[in-house]
Amino acid sequence: MGEDDDGGREVYGKMRAAAALRQIPRPPPTTFQEDLMEHLPAAIYTLLSCWTRFYQIGKNNHVVWDEAHFGKFGSYYLRREFYFDVHPPLGKMLVGLVGLLSGYNGHFEFKSGDEYKEDVPYVAMRVMLATFGVLMVPLAWYTAKELGFSNRAAHLTTIMVLCDVAWLCISRFILLDSMLLFFTVLTVFCLTRFHTERHDPFSPDWWVWLTFTGISIGCVASVKWVGLFVTALVGVYTLEDLWEKFGDLRMRKRDYINHWLARGLMLIGMPLFIYMMSFKLHFIILNHSGPGDAQMSSLFQANLEGNDFSKNPLEVAYGSKITLKNMGFGGGLLHSHVQTYPVGSQQQQVTCYHYKDDNNNWRVEKPWTLPKVDDAGEIEFLKHGDIVRLQHTPTNRNLHSHNVVAPVSKLNNEVSCYGNATAGDAGDHWQVEIVDDLVFGKREKVPRVRSLTTKLRFRHVLSSCYLVAPNSVLPPWGFKQIEVSCDKQNNPSDPHSHWNVESHWNGRLPVGETKFYKSPFLRDFWHLNVAMMTSNNALVPDADKEDILASSPTDWPWMHLGLRMCGWGDNQTKYYLIGNPAVWWSSTLSLGICVIVIAVYLARMQRGYRDWGVGEWDHFLYVCKIAGLGWFFQYVPFLIMGRVTYIHHYLPTLYFAVLMVGHLFDHFVFKSRRLKDTTKWVIFGIATGIVIGVFWWFRGVAFGIDGPIKEHWGLLWRKSWNIYESH
Repeated sequence: MGEDDDGGREVYGKMRAAAALRQIPRPPPTTFQEDLMEHLPAAIYTLLSCWTRFYQIGKNNHVVWDEAHFGKFGSYYLRREFYFDVHPPLGKMLVGLVGLLSGYNGHFEFKSGDEYKEDVPYVAMRVMLATFGVLMVPLAWYTAKELGFSNRAAHLTTIMVLCDVAWLCISRFILLDSMLLFFTVLTVFCLTRFHTERHDPFSPDWWVWLTFTGISIGCVASVKWVGLFVTALVGVYTLEDLWEKFGDLRMRKRDYINHWLARGLMLIGMPLFIYMMSFKLHFIILNHSGPGDAQMSSLFQANLEGNDFSKNPLEVAYGSKITLKNMGFGGGLLHSHVQTYPVGSQQQQVTCYHYKDDNNNWRVEKPWTLPKVDDAGEIEFLKHGDIVRLQHTPTNRNLHSHNVVAPVSKLNNEVSCYGNATAGDAGDHWQVEIVDDLVFGKREKVPRVRSLTTKLRFRHVLSSCYLVAPNSVLPPWGFKQIEVSCDKQNNPSDPHSHWNVESHWNGRLPVGETKFYKSPFLRDFWHLNVAMMTSNNALVPDADKEDILASSPTDWPWMHLGLRMCGWGDNQTKYYLIGNPAVWWSSTLSLGICVIVIAVYLARMQRGYRDWGVGEWDHFLYVCKIAGLGWFFQYVPFLIMGRVTYIHHYLPTLYFAVLMVGHLFDHFVFKSRRLKDTTKWVIFGIATGIVIGVFWWFRGVAFGIDGPIKEHWGLLWRKSWNIYESH
């Protein structure tokens, strides 16, 4: 190889230089007048958005739809009572903050359909939360401009966001959806703004918009988990960008590594920090015992004010009444109820339940081979290796297992309740195995079983299997509680086979101080997230019940179904969650058109046609990827979910389809070299006129419809909508 031979690097260098030329250059500096004209439309749209979102927002003075949930959760923050929900805490903390700023005292029950009392500032709370919906509209304008839309395309996109009645309706109540929508739109805007700064990496503006993108990701994921779907779009964009930089032979290795570190810090570290901090604040604020205590570990509950754990006797004895908490992440309390298994032995069901209930109570008894516990005799403490019966105190039946297949975990044996206080068999016998203790340490140093701190396993004497609760959800006949079974595999490290005594009652024993036992934050954080995931997975449709509010993801793009948000009586103000047909149908159509257009252009390129100027094809694809992949990542996960779904789950997804409409109008009409400017204005006027006209026709479903619904004719554009039906 000669001295001047670079091994082909010059060729690749020329290719990279050509690729650099195709990039759209940084926009030139703007004047004050240009800045004013850029921001004036956003200001006008903000005022219009305020009118639509705030107009008659207090018209219905009753608890509407999921205000029953999220208003109640906000109340718990004001009362500082611990609760449990399947969504992360940030949005609900903001509901609590809104209530605090409005002067709400936190004592309204938020029962569905109840009339708001005079001391509940529901209008102020709705207005504050609707502000998130207001800000969606100007953000849509700025995002369209960052994507390189012409003024007409940006106006059309923003008007579609302004005039969609589903986005309008969902923003006018005490719900999380307005926050979810706002942070989703904000994430897209920050990403596009960061893309604009790609020419000047590691500059102050570059860092600012990378940081804001990470912050918005953290916020959207901390409101609802579906916010993670927009993270996938940011992730794919980032990987593609880093792949392009990997091919830039002029870039120093140090700079390339710094790009990876910057993305990792701001797009992974920052969102994770915000997500975890929302839970940290959640735990700090909710420091009183409440309805969600049982979802958390016993040690966590011991540090909540208002519970009775400090009155627990420390050492467990025969004759003690106890509750047993499964120590697996998301674990519940050992529970039984009078209902029986419809399969298997058909004996009384045993489950894990996540709420405190008398059916969680068990009495520690001796095996049938030994004399009954003498409540007046000498106290005998529970030790490692002891064989016990656990008698369910409400029904007097005994915790039992046998060689019958468990209903869900088919490899395990069924666990049931059997017999009574005087009759049973050896299938009721369980050997206590101490694993360790928070205070004493290893098993060898633990003299007796202690409440809260001792980790236990229960081995079935006859079958040599272990009592487990691995977060398998029972069918509706088991009330979708967690299955308890007997695992034939001896896996000492399996946390779902670990139990601890949570509540402990024994009048013959002195109470012990348990408040000084602390539960580490990371364990509490992980425990609660697993519990949320388990409960979310349990939200599956009942095969034997019809949910008239639920809908399938395949129903959403063409608006096959709407959703009644409240009662439908003649004397009630009625709200129907349905989109603007002009917005929804055109946006769905645009997604299919985009795929066809890309395929046609690729075919033409293959045949040698030149349809694009410098940088135009790359920019066209960039916007298609933001809108198309954004829609794909938001929509497709719902197709594979097992949980029940509703039309409001599509609302963040819709935003990306609307961006696609503006993009295609720009490509075929507003930036076309073949059409006259007058023609472009006519098409723009017709398109925006249709959107505004359809919005005005359907405005009542968002602003509230009074009187008999059948007097409001012309709303049934699809026979599948249940606007006029009686049920």
